[in-house]
Amino acid sequence: MKALVRWGATLGLVGSTLLGSVFAGSFPVLALTEQQIKEKLDSVPVYLVTNKEGLPLSRPLPNAEKPGGSVTGVYMSRQEAQSFIKELQGVQGKDPKIQQMVKSLQVTAVPLGVIYEQLQQSKNQSERLLFAFKPVEREIKGAMELLRQSGQQVNQFTSVPIFAVRFSPDQGYVPIQLTSDKEQLIPLFLSKQDAQGLLTKIKPQFPKADIQVIDIDGVIKTLQDKNDAWLNQVVLVPSQESREYIQTLPTENAPKTAPARPQQR
Repeated sequence: MKALVRWGATLGLVGSTLLGSVFAGSFPVLALTEQQIKEKLDSVPVYLVTNKEGLPLSRPLPNAEKPGGSVTGVYMSRQEAQSFIKELQGVQGKDPKIQQMVKSLQVTAVPLGVIYEQLQQSKNQSERLLFAFKPVEREIKGAMELLRQSGQQVNQFTSVPIFAVRFSPDQGYVPIQLTSDKEQLIPLFLSKQDAQGLLTKIKPQFPKADIQVIDIDGVIKTLQDKNDAWLNQVVLVPSQESREYIQTLPTENAPKTAPARPQQR
């Protein structure tokens, strides 16, 4: 979790400061390595439901789909992961062993980059652990509203939505500058509210500015496949809930753990 601690110390309250001032500059062209992609994803905490040993709660996949594989939920909201545990604990008539197991469940946070790394390392394994992402319902609704406002016909959004602020629909993304060290960044927000805050700030200067809705899968694929200059400045901005959680993490000796073998249910 050290990556999350560093992120929290650097950005502080992103929503209130908007990360600094808008910056329009040029960036050097450098291809991203797998490690750089992981480090970008590490800025976002995700939440697993685990037992007290930190093993993810999972269920086996149907043999026809992925023989020997299993899947575990990856929540974008710590609160929603906790609600899922409470729901399980409230179910009546469980086997005593299952009842005891459910009592020990907890929410464990890991950097998104760790999930990405594990998926990359196990993609050719038959008995791999797959991850089913659980987006925040509020952000799904916000993404669909924006897509409909842009004229798109959408009935569902099946991935984790990402919100990017553009100068206009046919221009590039709005870069910003950290006031602490003048580092130039292009924020991709996991919260529509945070993106709206930046949009409101730049609207007087750029009346055609808008919010583009993309998804985490598209972001990762772009980082993997493209060699565009601006990708070096991309930074993923966690939701306010996650930023507040990051602020609670110890700054020294914070463990950075990957999901171990799952505990199945």
